Amino acid sequence: MAPKKAEIRAKKLRELLTHHAHQYYTLDAPEISDDAYDALHRELRDLEEQYPEFAKGDSVTKRIIGDALPFLKKVRHTVPQWSFNDAFSEEEIRAFDERVRKLSGVVSTYDLELKIDGLKIVFTYEKGILIRAATRGDGVTGEDVTHNVRTIAEIPERLAQSIDLVAEGEVYLTRSGFEKLNALQKKRGEPLFANPRNAAAGSIRQLDPAIAAARPLGAFLYDVAATSEKLPETQTEELEYLKKLGLPVNPEHQHADSIEEIFAYWQKWKGREREKVDYQIDGIVMKVESRAAQETLGYTGKAPRFAIAYKFPPEQVETVLEDISLQVGRTGKLTPVAHLRPVAVAGSVVARATLHNEDFIVERDIRIGDTVILQKAGDVIPEIVSVIKELRPKNAKSWRFPTHSSLCGGDGSIERVKGEAAHRCVVAGSFEQQVRRIIHFAGKSALDITGCGRETVRTLMEQNLISDFDDIFELTKDELITLPGFEETKSENLIQSIKNAKKVSLDQLLVGLSIPHMGEETAFLLATHFGSLAQLRSASGESLSKIEGVGPIIGHSIANWFEDKDNQILLTRLLKHLKVARVALATTVTLQGQTVVITGTLPTLSREEAEAKVRIAGGKATASVSAKTSFVVAGENPGSKFEKAKRLDIPVIDEAEFLKKLRA
Repeated sequence: MAPKKAEIRAKKLRELLTHHAHQYYTLDAPEISDDAYDALHRELRDLEEQYPEFAKGDSVTKRIIGDALPFLKKVRHTVPQWSFNDAFSEEEIRAFDERVRKLSGVVSTYDLELKIDGLKIVFTYEKGILIRAATRGDGVTGEDVTHNVRTIAEIPERLAQSIDLVAEGEVYLTRSGFEKLNALQKKRGEPLFANPRNAAAGSIRQLDPAIAAARPLGAFLYDVAATSEKLPETQTEELEYLKKLGLPVNPEHQHADSIEEIFAYWQKWKGREREKVDYQIDGIVMKVESRAAQETLGYTGKAPRFAIAYKFPPEQVETVLEDISLQVGRTGKLTPVAHLRPVAVAGSVVARATLHNEDFIVERDIRIGDTVILQKAGDVIPEIVSVIKELRPKNAKSWRFPTHSSLCGGDGSIERVKGEAAHRCVVAGSFEQQVRRIIHFAGKSALDITGCGRETVRTLMEQNLISDFDDIFELTKDELITLPGFEETKSENLIQSIKNAKKVSLDQLLVGLSIPHMGEETAFLLATHFGSLAQLRSASGESLSKIEGVGPIIGHSIANWFEDKDNQILLTRLLKHLKVARVALATTVTLQGQTVVITGTLPTLSREEAEAKVRIAGGKATASVSAKTSFVVAGENPGSKFEKAKRLDIPVIDEAEFLKKLRA
């Protein structure tokens, strides 16, 4: 991103995040999901790291958000309160571990805890008696919510020992209780709570303790901020200390001696284990075990350097919609598909999303260039939930359903289905045609994408992952691995084959485009004659017709294809992924003027590879044997072409002899 655009984007993000943080932390009335907020926050953090000159001292990335409500008594914390920095990948966790080692000078071990999605509370006991419970607030000042916290059964009024203690923990609403609460809200005609965290906050941050008492609230404590006794020496001992005092501690914590154990713990709780507990968790927290090392590491302006939250993959993220194309189904129904800036969502990297139909796009005012909220919930291809209009660029383009498409049969006409939001091809049956076109594009004579055969292409189209040539290059391993018949190795192999195909010779590309009358010989002839795609595209039908071996029918057909608007758009999208190379000609054209036929199965070369070598060496590769044939290259099971060559007394050679001729 250009610096000026980055500055404008960062400013808009700061304003947007400040608004949503106030809605979330102060009013307990979020307007977007936690995942979407995290994604916007992370984008701003990355921009401020890339362009430090645009970072502001009061940015939401550098301070703890949360103002006290006016009707609750303000409390000044005796111990400053912090929030955790977030990590979303193994690379970030490894980088955190390296920083810990570098700054502390020791190889650290960690205590791993579940990150409870609730409301942070600071509990203060004097001589073993609970005297105050306060929200975190802005880290310096919070709200006195003691009257509501006293209603939580797990929180003792008196500790097991008569000591002074400041401890931190999380108050949460059970997931089952959240569902019942929203059912009751709906029955009463009252607004639903967005999530258990905000329901818990709404229960605690109000004046009437009867409301909190009526809701299934729970609490887990996880940190000793201060005590009149000697502080425990490790984080694990700290949890045991809290438990010994009679305070509720989550039993699902674990010691880790290595990074691999951290990843295993994260994977465990990211999966089915997460559904077995009756409280919301959105990741794990890893803390350096040694208190001495914690004190050495210290804090940044808003977070401890000795701990980090390792978040689970988000179900919602934000990204940019870069283009919209059409997908054709078996019945000829057409679906708009968003082409996105690739982004990780729910553990998968995706670059496309369904837009359902024209009404969906119009109702949400979705435009090309918009920043959008993307959601994936089980389906292979995700969907766009909403548009962040505050981040809309001035050049964002509206989109309307076209009247014609090359995906349709006949003249390509499109019609809206009467009484429905759907559009379809007037002449149906193009699904199979498109399957064949893509199979040909990926075939050996064209881009030669191994593993992209008939069944694979059909599956990809049926799952709405591809509809045209360029979609192939946006596939990700994460998308493939969820498909029937795919597994890790098959997915990796196909992705690698697609990467290899991004560098293609001009003649192979021309063959793959399925231009009418464009065979391998014509493609090679034009590729060597023009040298580049740009020169070929600008050639008129008249000039093409005058090239020996082309003629008026083929020449005008090729020119018409390049003049077609839909083809131009497709080619523009496709060239974003491809590096088109000039045809490599042999230094000595050993087969100049000769006509060669390849038949049967050769030991090492495919038919397409052998014919390409003939053309590079200056010869002409044909499919049928005639009196003009110079020689035939025959492999196993040569068939009728071999017999005809014998009858016409035409030389027949094997692959080894053929390769010698090429080197002669």
